Parts: sequence; structure tokens; C-alpha cells
Amino acid sequence: MDRDDAELMFQGVERQAELVRTGKVTSRALVEAALRRIGRFDPALGAFRVVLAEQALAEADARDAQAEQGRGPLHGVPVAVKDELDVAGQVTTFGGAANHTPVAADSEAVRRLRAAGAVVIGKTTMPEFGQWPFTESDTHGTARNPWDTTRTPGGSSGGSAAAVAAGLVGAALGGDGGGSIRIPAACCGLFGLKPQRGRVSTAPNAHLWYALGTVGPLTRTVRDAALLYDVLAGTTPADRWSARPVTTGWLRALETPPGRLRIGYSAKPAVPGVRPHPEHVGALLETVRALRELGHDVREVNPRYPDATAPFAAQFCGGVRAEAATVERPDLLERRTRSTLALARLVPESAVERGIRAGERLAERADRMFTSMDLLLTPVLAARPRPVGALDGAGLLTALARSRPMVAYTALWNVTGHPAASVPAGRGTDGLPLAVQLVGRRDDEVSVLRVAAQLEEARPWAARRPPLTDS
Repeated sequence: MDRDDAELMFQGVERQAELVRTGKVTSRALVEAALRRIGRFDPALGAFRVVLAEQALAEADARDAQAEQGRGPLHGVPVAVKDELDVAGQVTTFGGAANHTPVAADSEAVRRLRAAGAVVIGKTTMPEFGQWPFTESDTHGTARNPWDTTRTPGGSSGGSAAAVAAGLVGAALGGDGGGSIRIPAACCGLFGLKPQRGRVSTAPNAHLWYALGTVGPLTRTVRDAALLYDVLAGTTPADRWSARPVTTGWLRALETPPGRLRIGYSAKPAVPGVRPHPEHVGALLETVRALRELGHDVREVNPRYPDATAPFAAQFCGGVRAEAATVERPDLLERRTRSTLALARLVPESAVERGIRAGERLAERADRMFTSMDLLLTPVLAARPRPVGALDGAGLLTALARSRPMVAYTALWNVTGHPAASVPAGRGTDGLPLAVQLVGRRDDEVSVLRVAAQLEEARPWAARRPPLTDS
């Protein structure tokens, strides 16, 4: 049974949906397999804040009883949701202890998953308000990397990444306000695309950390990500930002090769004073060779990155302050969060809005980089995944300093809104995954996906499984 469960859960969401559609497996069987694996492996991983076993089984039974006509593309597939997104009947904790009342309705992203037939099996762990690239919470504990449980899975969507990498679910929703999809994807060997700002709804909230935050999935394959974005893409009148619609379906877009693209590459971080790990530079150069073999025009560039520190800091402070204003017991916020809020009180709302406008100007400057190239290739992380406990005893300044190597390549693209993805690139000598980042023009997730799919075909990564959970 354990081996059968592993084979089933490592299939990914597209294959799982096909198995349900063709009657080879039921939704209940999928959910039961996921629950068994969660019960076996999650105590060592800490990926889930809450597991919705009874609700998920009931939802799976309802999916199995549903007539074939009208079934959605994710019919019967169990998925997980980061604990900053509302799931009806559950507390949205934001990774802390300050909320205790269940919400009445799903967030728009979760509603879309259910409308497509998915079964929500649980909510995943995160640091409070997603402030850190390490998934460590005073209230809900520490998430661990399935490849090495002494190491971080990254953050802030580290619980979602650990759950997918360990084959506990085929996909999980995350959020990315400074790298929080791409960083854990890189740490855990997954594909993680931060979409264009305004691509996926943040409703019922008008924004997620103002212009910085986006919602999106972590998956084992590029096709799974495209399938989920076919479901998730689109906004509501409640959303402050809305991206230009993609002209074709996301999965359908993968049917068309990208052609010969101009791809610039650089190991230069966007944050000064940070040096990349040699193995990350090696993964970058190996990917350059692979892209050239695929027929692309790949050249080294020296990006003139704009300084995004001020607009990022303003929106970070404003975003944490906005989320903290919604909790029921602010006295129960973590010490570091209270320090962030003390700093945030010095940043008026007008400064946040100026930060947003400054970010748009930086986006226009970044656009000029893409006049001579179609995509930019960089590392995702400067440092290897740290041992767990990065936040133990750390005050605000120490936590910020420890975060810098993790966000040195990612946070800029939250300020500018450009799509960017973490693409697996093998394993390091420490046994942990390596990754590279593909950054696209604004509103051009399709080119990112197409090239990532080419890399996946050239060097398949989905079959790689953490030793801990490959049973």
C-alpha cells in the first residue's frame, strides 16, 4: 500500500485528474492515499498546519457521485492551500496565533480550485504574515525540507513546497511577495512560477502586500503549473491589479515551441553585497549549455538592476501592517512581527503609495533590459538552504540579514511585477536541489513556461524523489 500510495501521489495533478476521469481511480482513493502519506511523513516535515481529513473525504465522495458532464479539469484531485488564503470553515492564521475565528467563505483562488473539481485537503504552514524566506512559526512550528530534514524548505510558502516535494499532494497554492513561491521551489526541487502582478485574484483582499504579492501554485511539472493557471488566472472587481489576459490557454500554449529566443544570463545579484554560491553559478552555466543545445541565442549580460530597496521596504511594511490590522488578537503576534509593526508605523500610507509608483518606474527601467533579450536567466538563491532554526532567537535586524541571500535574485521582480520562475537544475553536492530563475517580459508568462518545459524535457526532474518519502 505504501508503494502504491507513493506511485499515485508522485504522479502530479494532470495525471491524477486523468486517472479519475478515466475511472482508473476514485477521488476518494486519491484523498485516502494523500491522507496516509500525510499521516506517515508530515510529523517529520511540518508541512501542514491543519489537515481536513473528514471534510476532504466528504468532498471526494461528492466528486465521485457527480455526473461526468460538467466536471472540471481538476476533478477529484487533492490539493493544499497556504494558510494566508481563506478556506471556508477554517481559521486563516497567517502563520501565527492572533486569529481564532473560522472564515465563512473561500478566497477567490480557492473557490476557483473547487469549481474546477479540486478537493482541499489541508492548509500549509508559513512564517507569520509570510515575512521570511524560512518557514518557521512560534505557534505552528518549523517546516523541514524533504530532501534533508535538517534544512529549511525555504519560505514563505515552505509548507506548500514540502508537501508537494514529499508527494503528500500533487500541487499546493502559495504566495510570492519577495520570492515566496520561487525560493521554496528552488529549495525543494519544484517548478514555481511567480505570475505577472494581477494575474491571479487575491480577493476578498484587494491586494497581497500591495503591488508585491501574487498567488500561484507549486508543482512537480511545468504542465501541472499551466493546468493550474488555466484554472486560477483572472481577477474580480475587488482586485486592485489586473494583468493583461493571456491570448491562449496556458496548457495549449505549451503545444507551440518558443522558437529561437534571445536569452541573457547573469550570476550578478540584484542586491549588492551578496555573492552567489559556486554551485549555483555552476547550475546557471550548465543551464546555459542546455539552452544553447536547444537552439536559443544565449549570451552573458551585465544587468543594470535598479535599486528596489526603498519601494520594497515601503510595501513590505505596509503589507504586514495591513494584514496585522485584520487579526483578532494583535497582542498574540510574534515579537519580530511587533518589531516590524513598530517600524511600519513610521511609514505612512502615502509613503506606501509612493513606493508603488516608484516600483512602476523601476518596472519601466527593467523593461529596457528586455529590448535586447526575450528572457533573463539567473540563479534563484545566493546561498544553499540553511539549517532549520534560522529565526530562533533572531530579532528583526538579524532575520533581515539572514534573509538577504535568499531574496537577492527574487525580490526585484515583485517590485516590478515581472513574471519569474524557479526551474529545477539538478542536485548539489549536499544532496539538495539546485535551481535557476527565468524572468520574462511583463505579461509574458508563456515564454517562461515554454522554455521551462523545454528544459524539463531535456533533463527531466519530476521523477526525482526525496529519499525520506520515496516509499
